[in-house]
Amino acid sequence: MTGLLRLAIEFFKTGLFAVGGGLATLPFLYAMGEATGWFTAQDVANMIAISESTPGPMGVNMATYVGFNSFGILGSLVGPLALVFPSVVIIVIISKILSKFKESKLVQDVFYGLRPASTGLIIAAGLGVAKIALLYVDNFIDTGNIFNLFNYKAIILAAVIFFVMRKKDLHPILVVVISAVIGILFKF
Repeated sequence: MTGLLRLAIEFFKTGLFAVGGGLATLPFLYAMGEATGWFTAQDVANMIAISESTPGPMGVNMATYVGFNSFGILGSLVGPLALVFPSVVIIVIISKILSKFKESKLVQDVFYGLRPASTGLIIAAGLGVAKIALLYVDNFIDTGNIFNLFNYKAIILAAVIFFVMRKKDLHPILVVVISAVIGILFKF
């Protein structure tokens, strides 16, 4: 199987089953990175940072990033197209059918089941990102010292951002810019 075909298949599967938006694609990306060797878990964390700080949907941005880094410009087109193709097909089909069946108990039950599924995918992705961003698992494994497990600067920054966002209605762009400057100044 050629690399581009595999890229298309991997992102098609992700687009077909990642219910819940960009963060819900993260478990699929982790699995894809492990299976293909195209990127590491640390690369996923970097993709998230880049995707959150650039315009457009996060999943599409990450598919573009993976495609470009793995297969150049052609990969940057194949990845996102393969990711969104299932959604477009499903949306067209659903739009034709849903208006007839929106009151159906079965349709309501399907949506009832999809909400917790997408929530679970997003939580799993968030915990994966937190592990990479806030912990030094390899340092802990190497030393066995619990104090070497934590990235204290990152934990403090995350906590400050969390509490500031709860109290103030800051625009996410401002948070990203401030965090980037802090990262440069304090060598995260």
